[in-house]
Amino acid sequence: MDYATTAQGVLKHIGGRDNIKKGWHCATRLRFYLKDESKADVDAVKNVDGVITVVKSAGQFQVVIGNSVGNVYDALVNITGPLDADADADNGAAQTESGKKVNIISRFMGFIAGVFTPFLGALAGAGVFKGILALCTTFGWLSANSGAYKLWYAASDVVFYFLPIFLAFTAAKQLHVDQYVAATLGAVLTYPSIVALGSKSVTIHFFGIPVVPMSYTSTVIPILLAVWAMSYLEPVLNRILPGALKTFLTPLLSLAIMVPLTMMVVGPLGTVIGNVLAAIILFIYKYVPAVAGLLLGAFWQVFVIFGVHWTFVPVIMNNLSKLGADPILPITAAAVLAQAGAALGVFFRTHDPKMKSLSGSGFLSSIFGITEPTVYGVTLALKRPFYCAIISGGIGGAIAAQLGAHSYSYAFGSVLAIPTYMGKGFIGAVLGLAVAFVAAFVSTLLFGFKRTSDVDTAGTTKASAADSTTSTAIVAPVEGTIIPLSSVNDEVFSSQAMGQGLAIVPTSGVVKAPVDGTITALYPTGHAIGITSDSGVEILIHIGINTVELNGKHFETLVKQNQHVHQGDTLVKFDYAAIQKDGYDPTVMVVVTNTNEYGAIETTTATATDDQWFLKADAKTDDSKEGVSTNVQTGLSD
Repeated sequence: MDYATTAQGVLKHIGGRDNIKKGWHCATRLRFYLKDESKADVDAVKNVDGVITVVKSAGQFQVVIGNSVGNVYDALVNITGPLDADADADNGAAQTESGKKVNIISRFMGFIAGVFTPFLGALAGAGVFKGILALCTTFGWLSANSGAYKLWYAASDVVFYFLPIFLAFTAAKQLHVDQYVAATLGAVLTYPSIVALGSKSVTIHFFGIPVVPMSYTSTVIPILLAVWAMSYLEPVLNRILPGALKTFLTPLLSLAIMVPLTMMVVGPLGTVIGNVLAAIILFIYKYVPAVAGLLLGAFWQVFVIFGVHWTFVPVIMNNLSKLGADPILPITAAAVLAQAGAALGVFFRTHDPKMKSLSGSGFLSSIFGITEPTVYGVTLALKRPFYCAIISGGIGGAIAAQLGAHSYSYAFGSVLAIPTYMGKGFIGAVLGLAVAFVAAFVSTLLFGFKRTSDVDTAGTTKASAADSTTSTAIVAPVEGTIIPLSSVNDEVFSSQAMGQGLAIVPTSGVVKAPVDGTITALYPTGHAIGITSDSGVEILIHIGINTVELNGKHFETLVKQNQHVHQGDTLVKFDYAAIQKDGYDPTVMVVVTNTNEYGAIETTTATATDDQWFLKADAKTDDSKEGVSTNVQTGLSD
């Protein structure tokens, strides 16, 4: 992957730097708050080399890259400059790119994601480190009294012990208040003398008001509530204080007010909320553990897809802080390893070179906790393997929960997290993970494809192009003047990255079926339609350039998804003159998107009509190169 090229492609199709309010990345995704999401061409972003897919969730425009996301983000920042501290960004994604309010749940999930994402790597790494140290002491490889253990334990524990400081810093960034004042507030909660008072339950007084210090080390909710309260106080202080004095008076008064307020009200309230949430989870886990494990294990990856998994993070961290163990993490690990098993099943079953490569790399990334490349590139794309993984993850989660599996430190669900499950329920955790992985692998081998012949085409139901012995004639879908794709003013089509084909400058506003086939892609805006011929040729008809921005204006779609049509049936009507008047290029692109399955894509130089062949997809011959389109005849000058 060329990171710079990928970054440039993403930037161009999301509307450029001026359309970005804020941008950052997590383990696999570029995440943006856009000023106007309608300026982002989702289809074009998906087709950028290196992009797996696009997800819209919690008010964010998320571009899934995979393991190379850090490199792509660095290349992007080299072009745009800093993206993570835009002054125009809203508090916790309170508004969407168009200025419309988003619902409170989306705002909350966006806030939690922004708070934990920056240091999840450190958190997960430290958690695995603690698990390894526990493994070493259990088997006598390392003494708990040795200097090496004490140093390493400090390295693995410090991020959890001082968690309120880290959370304060990132929460303040999300809420646009002074990060260092917020971090100071978090440090107060972990200050040695305060911790000592809390451990002894000693009551102190603040101007006669009793204060019972509590231990806030490793806690989550109290500091988040405190910074949230501070986000209301700081703007008031900045507004009423003189400009020359606010530099030091605002931090001074913020600490003077927020520290006692946190100790007397916010901290205890946050503790109560955390205890209630933990009690609810543990109540369900205690009385119906198998059901809790089944549901969470089955739907965890669905939660990840929609971004709602972030709501579990505060509960998990609170369980670890207050109870010393958490039952959720082993269950989610079963869901992760189920995706790995399904990916491995696809790898052994498919003969398609591209899918074999995707599933192989997806398997490796999934066993180490990164499932997005597997989910979006393999299992969800093929559907049946995703269902196999969901069922297997549910079974594994139910076993882990029923046998009392717990995690004793935070770590991403993966094989590396297994040491963090050592303790009560360890056997249940290992057994649940093993069952989830093996069940997903075996069920994908047996049921992941509709029939044996589908294996060669990565699970699709179409006839294999490679097995075809005849050419497929494709007639022009719209009347007009034929031009080569290379002359189209859109680099995705002109570079033929999506496949070979031709373009038409239309003289008619009626798009007809170019082949007998099935409608396999239908966009609500009417600007593009995909059809798969009965012989297996996949054809994309894209009407106009950037016409997705018209949101369906000037388009009328006359067919439905999965409808079978005959050559010449009317698919879409559009007003090409009105499109051009609105400032858009109405050129129609016709692309064979599975070009590499054919020996040649032949083109014509004639005027586009609906009574003669326009493109021909020729079957591969023995001397055709695997996966490469050869002998392309064009006859058109560039």
